Amino acid sequence: MTSGTAVRRQAERQEMLDELRGGRLATARRRHRISLAAWGAALVVVVTLVVAALLASRPVESSDARVAPDFTLPTSDGRTVTLSELQGSPVVLYFNEGAGCDSCLMQMAEIEKDPAFAEAGITVLPIVMNTAEQINAERTRLGVASDFLLDDGTVSEQYGTLGTGMHPGLPGHGFVLVDAEGVQQWYGSYPSMWLAPQDLLDEVQSRL
Repeated sequence: MTSGTAVRRQAERQEMLDELRGGRLATARRRHRISLAAWGAALVVVVTLVVAALLASRPVESSDARVAPDFTLPTSDGRTVTLSELQGSPVVLYFNEGAGCDSCLMQMAEIEKDPAFAEAGITVLPIVMNTAEQINAERTRLGVASDFLLDDGTVSEQYGTLGTGMHPGLPGHGFVLVDAEGVQQWYGSYPSMWLAPQDLLDEVQSRL
């Protein structure tokens, strides 16, 4: 083999190596771009989900006044309560998911601990779509003293609370203020499943 041929072949081999390296580099760059695009898309999805969750957890309130729909409901201790018979004092209706929702019952337990409601003459009535047996078992387990009103869904629907929580067929975590004259003055829905008792009292008293 002449020296010229050897040089030519060496040059050809080097050219092939350069092409291989160039191809590998191009492939690596493409993979890097694809990876960046995938991470970017994932970030957009995460941000979208976070924003949606924040928006979904924001309270929804209404101060539209109307005559509060009257009702008579059985209670978890075997009595009945009629809303119109409580006129003369403000009433807060607390619609919630009830049995299976610990935060719902703990909300009522914390309200019970605040003497300011009774001192202000405000009655808080928790309303659930459970049987007495179901809700009483949860009351005992979580140490909730208040009796719960048992709804078949009719009252929850009248007050616009059905499907405002995590379950379409159940009321969400909502409060309705009915003043001493039987007029609904305020409604607040709290998808976060919590409203501090003092904040609830402030909302109520600001509208009386």
